[in-house]
Amino acid sequence: MKLTNSHANKDLLLKAFNFRHACKEFDPERKIPDEDFDLILEAARLSPSSVGLEPWRFVIIQNQEIRERLKNVSWGAQGQAPTASHFMVVLARTMTDLKYDSDYVSHMMREVHQIPEEIVQLLIDKNYKNFAESDFKLMESDRAMFDWACKQAYIALSNMMTTAAIMGIDSCPIEGFDRDKVTQVLKEEGILDEKHFGVACFAAFGYRVREPRPKSRQNLKDIVEWVK
Repeated sequence: MKLTNSHANKDLLLKAFNFRHACKEFDPERKIPDEDFDLILEAARLSPSSVGLEPWRFVIIQNQEIRERLKNVSWGAQGQAPTASHFMVVLARTMTDLKYDSDYVSHMMREVHQIPEEIVQLLIDKNYKNFAESDFKLMESDRAMFDWACKQAYIALSNMMTTAAIMGIDSCPIEGFDRDKVTQVLKEEGILDEKHFGVACFAAFGYRVREPRPKSRQNLKDIVEWVK
C-alpha cells in the first residue's frame, strides 16, 4: 500500500494532533473497544527504537485496587487512575538487559531480527559496544542506560497517543509520581522485576468528560531553524 500526500491525510493528522490533549479525567462509563485498544498497542509494537532493541514493556492495569495504590503515590494521576478506560505503566529495560553482551541483546539480534551471525558479531562487538561505551556513554551508570531506554519507550508512547487521537480516543502521559514508591507497589503486586525493568511513566487512555482549553504552543519559527 502506498501512502499518498493528499490533503485528506494532512487534514486527518492535523485534526488528531489538535484533538489530543493531556486528559486529566475520563468518563468512567465509557470503555475503549478491544479492537481499538489492540490497534493502539500495535502502534507501540511497530515503533522504532535505537539499535532496534525495543527496550520497553507495557503493563495495562485494569485492577481497580492496584490503580488505587498507584494513585496514592502519584500526584499526577489523581483524576486519571480511577477513571481511565485503560491505565498503562510504561516500563523500560535496565543495564542487565541492555549491556552489549547481555542475553537480551543477543536474543533481539539473533532471534527477533534474525540478523546473520557474522553481522551480529560486528554489530554487538563493535558498533553497539562503541555506541554504548563511547558515543553516548551509556555504560557510565545504570541510570544513564535506563534513561536512554526510557527515551526509546517514549517514542512508542507518542505513537500510541497519536493513534488513539486519530480514533477519537483521549490519552494522558503521566510522570507525576514518586518513582520509588510506585516501584515498591509494582514489586509487591508481582508486576515488576526490578533487575530487568524500571518505571518510565504512566499513560491513561479513555474518553474525555469535558472539552479542554484551546491548545497553546510556541510559534513554529521559534522552535525550528533551517541551515542551508
